[in-house]
Amino acid sequence: MKKDDPVTSTKEVVRAMGIVFGDIGTSPIYTLTIIFLLIEPTKTNVMGILSLIFWALIVIVTIQYAWLAMNISSKGEGGIIVLRSVLLKTLKKGRSFSFITLLGYIGIALLLGDGVITPAISILSAVEGIEIIPEIGHVSLHTVLIITCVITILLFAIQSFGVNKIASTFGPVMVIWFAVLFCLGIYYLSFDLTVIFAVNPAYAIDFFISNGLVSFFILSDVILCATGGEALYADMGHLGRKPIRAAWIFVLIALLVNYFGQGVFLLQGYEHNQILFGMMHEFSEFVYIPFLLLALYATIIASQAMISAIMALIYQGINLRIFPVMKIKYTSTEIKSQIYIGAVNWLLLAAVLLMILIFQNSENISAAYGLAVTATMTISAIFLIWIFKNQKQYNKSIISLIVLLFDVIFLIAVFTKIPNGGYWSLIIAFLATIVIQIWIRGIDKLGKKFRSVSIEVFIESFNQVYKTESRLKGEAIYFTREINKISPYIMHCIIRSGIMYEKNHLVSIRIKDSPFGIEFSEMERLADGLYLTVVKLGYMEVPDLPKLFKENGFKEKVIFYGVDDIITRKPVYKIFGFVKKLTPSFASFYNFPYNKLHGVVTRHEL
Repeated sequence: MKKDDPVTSTKEVVRAMGIVFGDIGTSPIYTLTIIFLLIEPTKTNVMGILSLIFWALIVIVTIQYAWLAMNISSKGEGGIIVLRSVLLKTLKKGRSFSFITLLGYIGIALLLGDGVITPAISILSAVEGIEIIPEIGHVSLHTVLIITCVITILLFAIQSFGVNKIASTFGPVMVIWFAVLFCLGIYYLSFDLTVIFAVNPAYAIDFFISNGLVSFFILSDVILCATGGEALYADMGHLGRKPIRAAWIFVLIALLVNYFGQGVFLLQGYEHNQILFGMMHEFSEFVYIPFLLLALYATIIASQAMISAIMALIYQGINLRIFPVMKIKYTSTEIKSQIYIGAVNWLLLAAVLLMILIFQNSENISAAYGLAVTATMTISAIFLIWIFKNQKQYNKSIISLIVLLFDVIFLIAVFTKIPNGGYWSLIIAFLATIVIQIWIRGIDKLGKKFRSVSIEVFIESFNQVYKTESRLKGEAIYFTREINKISPYIMHCIIRSGIMYEKNHLVSIRIKDSPFGIEFSEMERLADGLYLTVVKLGYMEVPDLPKLFKENGFKEKVIFYGVDDIITRKPVYKIFGFVKKLTPSFASFYNFPYNKLHGVVTRHEL
């Protein structure tokens, strides 16, 4: 079934469960546990926290993402990059344009910061559940850390092989997970149904009045229940709006019932360091170990979803020329979004292991968690207000403004985490922003220094050489950045060096503003033996260009591409030049056969 079909199948909903809701679905493992390590589980506190969680899930996840954001798409695709591109189309270049561009880059960098902490807290919080396995006795901190690190390393190690075979189990496992959360919540709710009155926001207000400034610090942990909300929108292009919204209804009910059940568990006076695992332990020791294994698998699914999201985000950034080119491996012939970027994978693994070893338990790591994702939510809300205003949908713009107020309150609250570990999110995001800015400045400067010639001058010179010089048999492809300007390496190859084939193709690959679509222009004849083709790719496309070239009539014997050699004294451009040398060539990025490739070096002084 296509993603735009009006009817949503059960299969699509189940698939959405496995791909989209891993992060937010595993938050019941640690959210209330972390909160009630800081405050007493009194009636006022429990009802207040449940009220805050209820409204966070309703306002931020349901209204901001499931409703408002998912009404905005680019050919069905969502995410902060899409919001940025949609908004930029409505603006003229100027201060607003630059401001939105910068905010978009910061949002992307913050998502990368979130991608480091999500696997760390998810897997670590689940492994900590072994501490209350019946009859197992005391489990040392070192044992928990070793098990967590081993699972994390194995998860990242299998990325290069693809996760298609096990990915088919993600949906059914998450359905079971949410069903268990729901049933466990219902069981404890049966002892005290009065907690459902926490849907009244008066309980949240009463909580703030009773606890004063402390309640503001607690708010920084309440937001943990809504982490993963961005995934609803970001994965819209792969699954469609309807399956995600349908799945969210089931997920929301399961989460709320479980959170409210945890509230009853606390009010009954049970003492457990980990509330969710304690609930299952008190319910039945017999099913505790299967539940622990289920929780562990669910956190692996959540981590896998984040890893895949980071890979996709980096790939989009490469296509949009805000990240350096990196070697891409396509791990699925069926799902185009399944890609593997080795450099990203191993850097991400090192960062996740560092977080695990530095913080050592889920309580400590929660101090770093939430800042990046809350800041991203705030940026998304700003984009929504602006887009709806420009589209003259004033009602939605006003609602988005109310949502922004919620986001800003949570954002101010999570800033209190900075001294206790939240600075790690900022460090990761800052480093990513620096990489983006250096790369963008370098590419922009390189473009200005590019000693290209006009297409008219090139054609005139080509005709003279083509008529007078001997020609090699076969066809050659020359990649050029622009249509109207010819790269200097092409002039060097054909005009100065006389490397002339019987048929010479100029090919320009352009990245579109829209996420999907592959367009080959008609092969335009510029002169005898000289042709021009423009290939337009959506920025989320993962194409097999060698195959597509063959299907479009290319029979190339060799492929030429330009290699930039950068000479500079400025530190920023030295870093840019160093990174550029480490990156794979443009042609190898698109997996053209290496035995046909010939890189031609052009020196640039920046």
